[in-house]
Parts: sequence; C-alpha cells; structure tokens
Amino acid sequence: MAATADDARKKIFDRIRAALGVASLDRVRKAAVERRLARHPRGTIPARAKASREEPIALFTDMLRKQGADVLRVASGKEAVAAIASYLGTCNLPPRLRMGKDPLLAALPWREAWDIERNFGAAEANDRATLSRAVTAAAETGTLFLVSGPDNPTTLNFLPEAHSVLVAASDIVGSYEEAFDRLRAIYGEGRLPRTLNLISGPSRTADIEQTIVRGAHGPRRLHVLILG
Repeated sequence: MAATADDARKKIFDRIRAALGVASLDRVRKAAVERRLARHPRGTIPARAKASREEPIALFTDMLRKQGADVLRVASGKEAVAAIASYLGTCNLPPRLRMGKDPLLAALPWREAWDIERNFGAAEANDRATLSRAVTAAAETGTLFLVSGPDNPTTLNFLPEAHSVLVAASDIVGSYEEAFDRLRAIYGEGRLPRTLNLISGPSRTADIEQTIVRGAHGPRRLHVLILG
C-alpha cells in the first residue's frame, strides 16, 4: 500500500524525536508547548510598530514601497475598481482578473469597470493578473497577511505576473503580534487556516550573479490598495 502524507509526517517527527532523545508521549514537553500557545507571549516589538491610528498606515505604505510594491489608498469601492482597471492598463495587461469568492471583493462595484473580465477559483497557468484580499497587515515591515481557502486561493499569490491585494485601512496594525491577535479573533484559538502567506513585496531574488531578478518565485508586480 502506498505511503500517505500522514505516514511521511510521522516518520519525520519520529526522526526528530529520536535525534532529540524524547518520547512521542512526553507529557511535560507537551504541557509546556500548550502553555506557551495559550499565553501568546510577545517578542520585542520595535518602536515604529507602536503608533496611533494613522501612523501605521503611513508606515505600512512606506515599507511596501521601499520593497518595490505599488501602493495606493482609495476612499471607496468605486475608486478601488477604477484603480485596478488603471493598473492593468498601465502594466500593459489585458483587462482580465482571476479572483476567489471573497465577499468583500465580490461586493465591489464591478459595473464601474464593465470591461474587466473576472474569472473565479484557483489561478491557472495563463492567468496574468489576480486579485486577493488581505485579512490584516503588519506595518512594522509592510507585510500583508493572506489566508488560504476558496475566498482567496493561495495560487493567486504565486502564479500570475501581477498580483493586486486589497486591505482595509482598519485592518492594518502596527506589529506582527497584533496581526496574529486579529487572526485569532477571526478564526478562534488553535483554528488558524491551513496556510498563511506573509507578503512584503513583489517576488525578487539576487541568487544568480547577485543581480536582482523580479518574478523568480512569484509575481513580478505587487499592487496594494488600502481601502478606507
């Protein structure tokens, strides 16, 4: 019988336990982990992450731009749709988007951009532009928090040439710790989504001859819209 993912996972953990010299049912270690997870201890939070309401938004914008993202604040859904249409045109991309079933994105006034063709579901090889929603964001590093699921399939984050992300201004917080507090408030203790992607700019690498190459592991362009 073919080995399952659970079988492979068990073998990996068995090897780790053997290397550490611990038993699989070490109740003391298990209790220590459970206590730590229940306490949500804070790390050292940088001073720039401790700010008033508008300051995190400004910091978030500045950090993302420094990492090569295009960032625009929009006051309404109508402005958001217009900005997406304009961005596709500026990037010489066809007026076509792939997106998930996110209710906030679905509620945007798409009739204002009637020429944009929208397709739904996981990204496909020929998709050049996608749209996702970030559930929260950490200003300290300009990082978007995107969760997996039918509302925002993970493939939208990695396969296209250009990735647009909408985040509500009210969902931008100062630190990572606050962002994870938001996630726990949404999903509950110990019930995080299967995958959480943290995105702080377009894909780029300098692994080859120390030359910056965009799009090596994901989208070459990141377009962030702050709503509100």
